[in-house]
Amino acid sequence: MAPRQAKVQAERLIQSKSKSEPHILSVFLDIYNEYRQSTPLKLKLIDAYIVYIFVTGVIQFIYCCLVGTFPFNAFLSGFISTVASFVLAVCLRMHSNPQNKGVFPDYMPEWAFGNFIFAHIVLHLAVFNFMG
Repeated sequence: MAPRQAKVQAERLIQSKSKSEPHILSVFLDIYNEYRQSTPLKLKLIDAYIVYIFVTGVIQFIYCCLVGTFPFNAFLSGFISTVASFVLAVCLRMHSNPQNKGVFPDYMPEWAFGNFIFAHIVLHLAVFNFMG
């Protein structure tokens, strides 16, 4: 009789743990729903650009690993451009986020966008110069 009671107690313990711990899918769904409801459209567009730049960098890295880096300057300039564009986009998102008004009190989002465009122009001039 004691082994049966131990088995029942173990089943109850497992059921109580499964009820108290949220499933990983529900955690991701909660995060996604909160993101959809509370994030402004402007930040969602910047996030889409960040994801695009990240995927481009991953594709370039996979290509480098599988095929090689024969025109090394071209690969290096493309990868540097991708990483720098990612960093610039993250900076733009940080400065454009309305929740960061306390961190950047005198910094307007329009000014951040102007700096983003200027930095991209300088970056791509350097990249084109490096490609040869």
